[in-house]
Amino acid sequence: MRDKICMVTGANSGIGKVTAIELARMGATVVMVCRSKEKGEKAAAEIAGSTGNKSVHLLVGDMSSQRDILDVVNKFEQQFDSLHVLVNNAGGLVPARELSVDGIEKTFATNHMGYFILTNLLLSKLAKSAPSRIVNVSSAVHHYVKLDFDNLQGEKKYKQFQAYSLSKLANVFFTYELARRMNGTGVTVNCMEPGAVYTHFYGNSGVGLKAFSALFGWTMRPPEKGAETVVYLAASPEVEGVSGKYFKDKKAVRSSSVSNDPELAARLWNVSESLVKLK
Repeated sequence: MRDKICMVTGANSGIGKVTAIELARMGATVVMVCRSKEKGEKAAAEIAGSTGNKSVHLLVGDMSSQRDILDVVNKFEQQFDSLHVLVNNAGGLVPARELSVDGIEKTFATNHMGYFILTNLLLSKLAKSAPSRIVNVSSAVHHYVKLDFDNLQGEKKYKQFQAYSLSKLANVFFTYELARRMNGTGVTVNCMEPGAVYTHFYGNSGVGLKAFSALFGWTMRPPEKGAETVVYLAASPEVEGVSGKYFKDKKAVRSSSVSNDPELAARLWNVSESLVKLK
């Protein structure tokens, strides 16, 4: 991965941090995107120190804010001419329905629109740097929901787990539709499920999930295990040229039946475009 520039969102903890560590260990230039400047700086220093790789950089931005995403992209383009790997990992889960600064339900804004906008703003850079790769972190919970365009943002009824599951289904739809659009460009797009990983995510997601993690955290995977497939998709020569696939434990598997509907994927893309406030 030497001479490769890799961006990882949500890189100050959990799967994102492990991914950043492994890519830095391979010699890549790692650009971490973190919401907290303080936590990001601490993680960047730890990664640089533990790997001996001084090419670890931090960009600060909240992936639920479209203005922050644009600022991250602008700052990235001021510093770097290329982008070879984009790992969309940053995510969250809001206990009660809450709107982002752009008026979008926050779980959907962070987990789906964050991926959608950041990736689209960086597509020209990725295409220019081809062969390049996009890795979207989804979840097995996408199997438990269908795409309800009448309740896409919990407008009628908001349930925490359903909102999260729907956003992870949106990640799969986004991956497949983007792979179709980028066919022949040298930019590959894949998504994956990390399994149930014990991270700070659960502790920051309301009383119910916090209690769940306290009781059953010992049964969950460590972040190092959860990040294995992310790193594999970002760096392994075995998946060179592979695109539009859903991975689990380094193997391409079939995602939910609903997620394989290209008409729904195209419709979600159009709806997502309509929610973009940026000019």
